[in-house]
Amino acid sequence: MQSLGTTVSVVGGGVGVVTEGVKAGIAGLMSLAAQGSALPTEGGGVFSITFNQDYSSLGVGTRIGYRLYSLSTLDKLELICDNDTREMECLGECWDADSGKLYPSSGAECYRVTCNEDTCIVERLFSSSLVAVVSLSSPRKLKVCHFKKNSEICNYSYPNTILGVKLNRARLVVCLEESLYIHNIRDMKVLHTIRDTPPNPTGLCALSISNENCFLAYPGSNSIGQVQIFDAQNLQAKIMIPAHDSPLAAISFNASGTKIATASERGTVIRVFSVGEGARLHELRRGMKRCATIFSLAFSPDSLFLCASSNTETVHVFRLEEIKETRPPVVEEQQGLMGWMTKAVSASASYLPTPVADMMSQGRAFATVTLPFQGVRNVCAIATIQKQTRVLVASMDGYLYVYSLNTSEGGDCTLIKQHRLDGHEGGPTTGECAGASTATSGPYPGAAKKTEPVHTDGGGGEGTYAGVLRGPAGTVMTEADKMSEMAAACESPPKSVLKFDDVSEFPPV
Repeated sequence: MQSLGTTVSVVGGGVGVVTEGVKAGIAGLMSLAAQGSALPTEGGGVFSITFNQDYSSLGVGTRIGYRLYSLSTLDKLELICDNDTREMECLGECWDADSGKLYPSSGAECYRVTCNEDTCIVERLFSSSLVAVVSLSSPRKLKVCHFKKNSEICNYSYPNTILGVKLNRARLVVCLEESLYIHNIRDMKVLHTIRDTPPNPTGLCALSISNENCFLAYPGSNSIGQVQIFDAQNLQAKIMIPAHDSPLAAISFNASGTKIATASERGTVIRVFSVGEGARLHELRRGMKRCATIFSLAFSPDSLFLCASSNTETVHVFRLEEIKETRPPVVEEQQGLMGWMTKAVSASASYLPTPVADMMSQGRAFATVTLPFQGVRNVCAIATIQKQTRVLVASMDGYLYVYSLNTSEGGDCTLIKQHRLDGHEGGPTTGECAGASTATSGPYPGAAKKTEPVHTDGGGGEGTYAGVLRGPAGTVMTEADKMSEMAAACESPPKSVLKFDDVSEFPPV
């Protein structure tokens, strides 16, 4: 059996392949860097923000590592893992230019400050301790790490820049610009490679989290909005859905893998399709006055709601009501002038242009969230926190916004809580490596090593929930331990996972 601790290179031969790989790699690296270059420097320069599969935790990739937060409570953002740290190495001796001699180090000028790798992708597998990491420093390398035991399980190299990584308990999918690699997540073997896909410079893809409906979705064209559905369990193509006239901008599965939501680059209409038959179930209008860039789509856990965030200041929440086929009631035909007018109005409706008729039948937003910003990339979710339905919006400016959602009446959502994602409760922070003035024991670059939080109040205590999740100090993992941890993390639900919303397990104090 191939060792998981060794690096496996998935490369092709030929000068042409290498040349194309270099071009695609540069383009992909520029695409990833552009997402964080124009952003504020708060939070160490946020490069990526992603929710895990069930919206129970949040991963933040920064210029100097990454962090994982638990979303089990509203009052405080629990820090589960802090890889966003700096290391200070004492040089021992310093050179005195005046005397031309070495002298024992005693000041900050005799320390070398190093930072972890700049993390552009961080994906956690549900509530397990497995996390997939990609850095801008090594954009072609994927690292799968165990952040509780401070160890790297395996790493893989690919021919081009990694633009996206998706996980569920059966598969791990790596998205390149013109290919997708499907791994068995239990042993990380490459099961299938989808080559020569339409150019996908943003790494747009979606993986269903369902064990029964393990589907992968990716653009089937770069000129129109076709969605290719691939059966990742049986490794075969399933269906092609013609969703939009314009290229795709966002796609998302519901929790059961039976529905998929799509949005195009125009951003005015969002559609929901049945994965099995490809039938259109819902057509939802985000807006009519202006086009928008859709950043994210997310179903609620029960698939009754769908939220959409964009480059505008509004997050739309749609209610997905079941379509019921009802037979129109038989009305006795009226006589005279009123009867003739009724027939004329009914007949004229069938002569309306198709776009007008479609617009009249489109669903409108059930609820809306008004953000304090616009034009900043963000990701949204609908989650159940402490038995209440909440709308979560995490933005690349380093903040998490929590809003209420009235599931019966809708309307405007109220801001409940706002959390910073830079490890601080208040006060500005530059996050620059050169500005470090205190020494912190940090992990090796780019891997999921557990460290003490840099700036959190009470986050490092062993009695807190976050402290329990971090686990004991790291130990050296054998190959058997790595295989066991991979298998345990893929269980449904994963073993040794604490359920914070279980009153019997954590009774109120």
